Amino acid sequence: MDEDLLRTLTPTVIAVLVRRGADFAAAEDAVQDALVEAVHVWPGDPPRDPKGWLVAVAWRKFLDAARADTSRRHREVRVESEPMPGPGEMADDTLQLYFLCAHPSLTPASAVALTLRAVGGLTTRQIARAYLVPEATMAQRISRAKRSLSSVRFDHPGDVATVLRVLYLVFNEGYSGDVDLAAEAIRLTRQLGARTNHAEVAGLLALMLLHHARRPARTGPDGRLVPLAEQDRGLWDTRLIAEGVDVLQAALTRDRLGEFQAQAAIAALHADARAAKETDWVQIVEWYDELVRLTNSPVARLNRAVALGEADGPRAGLAALAELDPALPRYSAAAAYLHERDGNPATAARLYAEAARSASNLPERDHLTRQAARLNARLRR
Repeated sequence: MDEDLLRTLTPTVIAVLVRRGADFAAAEDAVQDALVEAVHVWPGDPPRDPKGWLVAVAWRKFLDAARADTSRRHREVRVESEPMPGPGEMADDTLQLYFLCAHPSLTPASAVALTLRAVGGLTTRQIARAYLVPEATMAQRISRAKRSLSSVRFDHPGDVATVLRVLYLVFNEGYSGDVDLAAEAIRLTRQLGARTNHAEVAGLLALMLLHHARRPARTGPDGRLVPLAEQDRGLWDTRLIAEGVDVLQAALTRDRLGEFQAQAAIAALHADARAAKETDWVQIVEWYDELVRLTNSPVARLNRAVALGEADGPRAGLAALAELDPALPRYSAAAAYLHERDGNPATAARLYAEAARSASNLPERDHLTRQAARLNARLRR
């Protein structure tokens, strides 16, 4: 049984059923039933056309369910003999499924879960384990999302920016559970890139590849977080870096700059430095200027302040940081780093401890706590 093939075909088949008139929840249920049947039938009797087999079986299961519900009986007669759509139609339907799963009526968490289920082909159990929540909790989240889409028209215009945001959220969930969400996000973004000609899709793919290339060096043997400046760059995946740079350069030549391309350009400059001290911080500040212009994001401004502190000295960074809201996530950590570089270990230690208390995850909290302890030990000497 080719599980990768089933995962690839799942969104296509769901999309065909929705286009034929099934609501999203009914289509997804029918396709899941068809996949279960495929697991039992295909090993002994593999179909010559797996896609056509799944569409036919899923459509039959949808009609069987519709016949059992008199309020849906009108759907039985809708294009039951409709010819199988061609490859081009299926590609368009799958792309539209991305937009449906990222519909603005859904919360970000629900949109991510539904995208992983419908487009990624993951089971509810796999998604739950990746998010470290009970399977029943994830099942409820997905069911609520499907109910929210029950009245949404399939031809509703899609918003690429929303789809990309959902994929970015998937990527940032990290590597917990038995599903590598970062790798899954890359797979889905590649899939989306093959179906749409959009510079920001390429920008997001490049950003993911460049960040993912550093994954082997992000933690030490003891599981501790390793900051970028201290990472063993020999562990970085040069193949992924080369691919990410190529994808980014192709996107930038189209002269349709977006925030993900700007972020990828910053990541590429980090990847290009053979050692932390060789990082081109001046160019990085310039790209942060572009990112701020595009998004006016406080987080981008905070990161720019840190980069400015590297390019023009810590006091320049602290001056830029002073213009921002201290309640920003990681503000205290950034201020601690810049104060330490400016020769003020007492203030830096206090700010590291403050940042640790508000850290959003355990590895980051441990790292910041160790930074505070290191400086406090130095001050006691």
